[in-house]
Amino acid sequence: MSTNFVRFSGTDTYLSNESLEAAVNCALVLERPLLVRGEPGTGKTLLAEAVAEALQMPLIRWNVKSTTRAQDGLYVYDTVQRLYDSRFQDKDVSDIENYIELGPMGKSFDAEQRSVLLIDEIDKADVEFPNDLLNELDRMRFVIDETQREVAAKDRPFVLITSNAEKELPDAFLRRCVFHFIDFPTPELMEQIVHVHHPELEPNLLKQAMETFYEIRSMKRLRKRPSTSELIDWIAVLKASGVSDVQLDGNLPFLGALLKKEQDLAAFADQLAGGRRWRS
Repeated sequence: MSTNFVRFSGTDTYLSNESLEAAVNCALVLERPLLVRGEPGTGKTLLAEAVAEALQMPLIRWNVKSTTRAQDGLYVYDTVQRLYDSRFQDKDVSDIENYIELGPMGKSFDAEQRSVLLIDEIDKADVEFPNDLLNELDRMRFVIDETQREVAAKDRPFVLITSNAEKELPDAFLRRCVFHFIDFPTPELMEQIVHVHHPELEPNLLKQAMETFYEIRSMKRLRKRPSTSELIDWIAVLKASGVSDVQLDGNLPFLGALLKKEQDLAAFADQLAGGRRWRS
């Protein structure tokens, strides 16, 4: 374990709480990946940026897709480019190293200084994807088969893995991680977050926007409740348009900044028409 331990306590633009800071610091001390879950828009991805900023480490991103393979994170051997170059005989193709490109995980291992590796939305990939990462995450080293060069981490990167809980992750993978679930911000914390992004917001507009936002989030029929980032965007457009008063009614301005599904817009209209019965 590292003896040069620097505690994480948030940043000026990323407000954290004690439980989140404890999870980050636990993962830093144990040098284990931190698996963060929570609904979209709760700041999981931004947490990686905040840790990198606070601890002055470079941030390396690995945005996982449905087609992502674990091998992609280590390295890619560009056989097509090598074949193309060999056909035209204008480049030396004997050195395979010229056609090896390290992936995000490989770059974090090969870095000269400790880095933050963000593996974003791991549950988008195939169900076997997490298991395929186990060996490399444990050993922090791998061998490039084509050249037999070993890539080993001089300093173990801080690995932050985000998940939207769209699918279950294997127990063997979970055992190797520190876990934290990011709760949706309380109104008190949300008000502080809003002040970070809109420091000169008129108090009456802040009060009305916050009340309206949490009223909408409490609607039971919504498939995608508005998130923190959507509240920030909604307030930004209210300010830009000179709106100083908002009420939860059918004329709520810029509703599309909060609700992003056609079914939710319809449910919103139906529930307003039905009065407060939608709370039951």
